Amino acid sequence: MRHIPSVPRSSAARKAVAAALVGATVAGTAVLAATPASALSWKCNSSSRTIDDAGYSGPWGDNWDFTVKNCVARSGGYIYAKATVSWDAPPWYAGTDLSNTFDNAHFRLYVKHADGGADTVLGKKTFYIQDNLATMNGSGNGSWTTSTAKKYVGGKSAYTDGALLLDWNNDGDDARHYGFEGSGSK
Repeated sequence: MRHIPSVPRSSAARKAVAAALVGATVAGTAVLAATPASALSWKCNSSSRTIDDAGYSGPWGDNWDFTVKNCVARSGGYIYAKATVSWDAPPWYAGTDLSNTFDNAHFRLYVKHADGGADTVLGKKTFYIQDNLATMNGSGNGSWTTSTAKKYVGGKSAYTDGALLLDWNNDGDDARHYGFEGSGSK
């Protein structure tokens, strides 16, 4: 039969045991609350494109300059991916909700594995960004960062890239896919 130690009888001993338990609980909670993505070593690559507003053919300038910074990090068998989308649009787009510019606007973040042929998509996450695009300043500039996506890939090397999926209003087409360069492998 196992002997269970008795609870200390003195008030000072009980306070010491209680303080030790509280300290261990707080330390354990702090370890659990640490965000793994905050301490990662990120590998990033930026690429840019000029994209014409396919639904507008009037006299004003209508090209949008987009830059996408795709980033990847690894921790064990997990890949973490995120991207920052920045844009410089003609100022006359500023101050509108862009409903006359886009039927829909999304950014798709991919986690891929390079395997010699067409790269394998291991995971993807699509973000609605039309409202984010509408938050541009009076000069037509803005920036937005995705949340961090996490994907288990085991021992495979992986990278992230992204694409804008822009469905221009009044162009007669569905969403157009505008790809941006990948981050490099981790």
